[in-house]
Amino acid sequence: MYGNLKDFLSSELEQLRQQKLYKHERIIESRQAAEITVGGKRVLNFCANNYLGLSSHPELIQAAHKEIDARGFGLSSVRFICGTQDIHKTLERKVSEFLGTDDTILFCSCFDANAAVFEPLLGPDDAIITDALNHASIIDGIRLCKAHRWIYNHANMSNTEELDPATGKTLKGLERCLIEACEKNCRFKMIATDGVFSMDGDIAKLDEIVVLAEKYDALVMVDDSHSSGFMGKTGRGTHEYRDVMGKIDIITTTFGKALGGASGGCISGHKEIIEWMRNKGRPYLFSNSLPPSVVGATIKCIDLLTESTALRDKLEKNTRRFRSEMTEAGFDIIPGGHPIVPMMFGKYDNCSALAVEFANRMLDEGIYVIAFSFPVVPRGKDRIRVQISAGHDDGHLDKAIAAFIKVGRELNMI
Repeated sequence: MYGNLKDFLSSELEQLRQQKLYKHERIIESRQAAEITVGGKRVLNFCANNYLGLSSHPELIQAAHKEIDARGFGLSSVRFICGTQDIHKTLERKVSEFLGTDDTILFCSCFDANAAVFEPLLGPDDAIITDALNHASIIDGIRLCKAHRWIYNHANMSNTEELDPATGKTLKGLERCLIEACEKNCRFKMIATDGVFSMDGDIAKLDEIVVLAEKYDALVMVDDSHSSGFMGKTGRGTHEYRDVMGKIDIITTTFGKALGGASGGCISGHKEIIEWMRNKGRPYLFSNSLPPSVVGATIKCIDLLTESTALRDKLEKNTRRFRSEMTEAGFDIIPGGHPIVPMMFGKYDNCSALAVEFANRMLDEGIYVIAFSFPVVPRGKDRIRVQISAGHDDGHLDKAIAAFIKVGRELNMI
């Protein structure tokens, strides 16, 4: 039985290798931090989601140890049977206070949260209007529910419809999709968007989305995984950044990036929605509780970020400097202000192979970055996605920028 499948997979894997699209895992032999050990060599890490440098913060590690000692390694249960400890409720309360919402429900990951959020709320009489570049977890979550689906052209708020000459597909603006959902007499309408889009680092126009949502009586759902903890003046997320706190109905986010970097996620929002999720959210009902160590460390993380914006402010400063100097050097950087800094290769011949070669040479220079190619990004949109951290100091930035310029000149890119 397996023979035919084995031959097929072997052939497909070989094609990936020949196309330079095969994904290799580099092995890290140290803690996650700005400086890590790879292959016995100390290198600077510029591709982690460790935006605030908290993944190995001593106070988070101490908090994790404390909860393991006090409450054990795991719960061996889902939440509603015997898997809810007092610290789970504490974390849910603190996240709600931090995000400015009524209530919060915890999941093992934000992928699970996005898998849970749509199906219990929306049925065949309802509508989901989703950004074309939303994260895979939102796409998969939407597939689980029976609502009518509209996909609007990325970040296009308009009442327009046009043909994409490259694909032959019809591209619609958000308002056009909302109008069509109203004409179809959909009962409930939900707009779903990333807060920050993880490949380009661009920030959703939540202020404009909220205006359209109010005009057409729609709910707004935002995945803020690449925002929570550092976007906005006090790090609450893109809803603070766009000045729409209190106007977003559902926020999903992760604890696996800026908020400690371990695991876990949540849905946060209106009280009744969260209560419904506790009763109907399948990943919540059928997955084990977050372990005490992760819960305790995430509580400590929220406390640190509530007390001070120092890490968020340092991240903003580092991001501004890196973006400025890389652009001045002549690299093709997607403009913006987010610590995701995409360095694009699409304008060069054999862009996929070039991006891989660039990343390999950067590792030789002591800088750890990764090339992104199809299917993670569209063909011809190959890139190295640099990610800046508050854990980086000026010396780290000096070395990274110098290495980028050296390799860029060697490969005739600048």
